[in-house]
Formats: sequence, structure tokens, C-alpha cells
Amino acid sequence: GIERAKPISQRRSRGSDRSPSTRAACHSPPSSPDFFLSTRPRSDPAAARAAGARRSSMKASGRSSYMAGLLEEDKPHAWRGFSIEEARLHADEQQSKVLARTPHEVLADLQRGNARFWTGQAKRAEKSAFERRALISKQFPSVAILGCSDSRVPTEIVFDQGLGDIFVIRVAGNSLGTSTLASLQYAVHHLKVKVLVVLGHEMCGAVKAAMQSMESLEQEPPELELVLKDIKAGLDERSLRHVSDGRARDREAVTANVRRQVQRLTQDSGIMSKVDDQSLIVVGASLQRHRRFLS
Repeated sequence: GIERAKPISQRRSRGSDRSPSTRAACHSPPSSPDFFLSTRPRSDPAAARAAGARRSSMKASGRSSYMAGLLEEDKPHAWRGFSIEEARLHADEQQSKVLARTPHEVLADLQRGNARFWTGQAKRAEKSAFERRALISKQFPSVAILGCSDSRVPTEIVFDQGLGDIFVIRVAGNSLGTSTLASLQYAVHHLKVKVLVVLGHEMCGAVKAAMQSMESLEQEPPELELVLKDIKAGLDERSLRHVSDGRARDREAVTANVRRQVQRLTQDSGIMSKVDDQSLIVVGASLQRHRRFLS
């Protein structure tokens, strides 16, 4: 028959049939790094005392050793919280390290990153929750790259760089316009990047499209027509016609386009003033399938 319902006073609370170990597992802190933003338990006075001791240690022995210890703890097996102030101090420290590097050191690091990608040894690790939180307060990339929107050339990946390392502007044909130039100016004058790269790549669809006849270009949507005609203006098509090999002609066209964009950057007095005082390097480069980053 039908079992009679038990009085409320005799009903077990939801989850009461779980064993103590099962209930404890349900309330244990998560092990994923995505949960590092959780705060320390308020009811744990020992954790509060430890936090105070760490802050005192920072003041007594210097910021670097303290932050190194904090990053060591920022791992899945050592789940803990951190304060906004700790994240801010870490951001300040990392920024000072970036600003201390020379433009040539930054460029060499970029080339090494591309070599790792090219040889299948990329090691770009995702930043921890603590490092991501530190980047909320400020950004301090050391490189700005004007690259192409082509889906086969994801800038951070091909240079084996991580979150916050590169200031990237991507547009079809890596061509300069009002917004792309303004973005590079912002990177140079406000973010103090050390290296500015105009990055082309083999088999660029925008460059190839720009090599069509003027009649064909005039059939494109107005905005695209303007961009392609601007790229076309920088190509020496008379010389390109003498290159019989299609792949070689493509490479020459991509190189000519990169060279023209770099030349246009040299007309910017603000950017060139940074080059003159040796705080900035402007580089034209091309990515090719069978060779590494070429500058």
C-alpha cells in the first residue's frame, strides 16, 4: 500500500544520510586555479596571523622575496586567497622588470618565442589567477604588433607569448589607417612599448586581392575598395610582373606592403623621437610557413 508520510519532526534533513567524510568533501575548497579569488575563511585566526606575518616580512626583507613566496603558494594544491593590494604590488614589480629591459632584449625574446613555436616547443603557460588579477589594475606590454587579421596568424601564439605580453592591432593586410596608427601611438606614448613590429605573412589574402585590376577592385564594397587600393598603391606591380613564380611573387608583394607601412611610420615625428633616443625599435617582419620570423 501507500506508506504514510512521517511527521516533520521525524524527517531527516536533506543530506543527513551522508557520511561525515562525504559531507566534508562537498564543502572542501575547490582545487581549480579559477577559484583563487575566494577569500580566506574568516573563522580561521591562524590564517589571519599568517597573512599579517607575510606583510611584515615584505616590509622587513623586501618586496621581491615576498612576492616570490606568494606565487609559489598560488597553486592548485595550496588553495588560498589574496588581497587586491597583493595583486597590485605584484603588478608594480612586474612592470618595473619590463621597463628595465632594452629594446634589443625585447626583440630577441620575441624571436626566441617564435623559434619555440616554429620548432614545436612552445611553452606559453596560462597565467595563474593571482597574475590575472594583477593585470586588472594595469597593462605593461613590451611589444606592439600591427598584424593581419588572417585566422592563420594568431599573434600571441606564433610568438609564444602570454596574457599581457603583446599589444596587438590586427587588420586586413596589416595596413596603417587612422585607427591603427592611433593604436600604435597609444602603445608607444602611453604603454611605453620597446618594440613596434609591422608583421606581414605569406599568402596574405588582402595583398593578393589588392593585386587585382582597378576595375575588379571597384566592384568591392566601398570601404574594402579603399583599403585594397591603399595596399595596391604600395606595390611595384611593374616589377612584380617579372617574377614568374607565383609563390615568389606573393612573398615580394607581402614584403613590399610591410616596407611601405614601416615607411609611413617613419613619418610620425612622435614615434621617430622614441627611435632617436633609442627607447624604441621599429621592425618590419614577415612570417613564412617554411621559415621562422624574419626581421
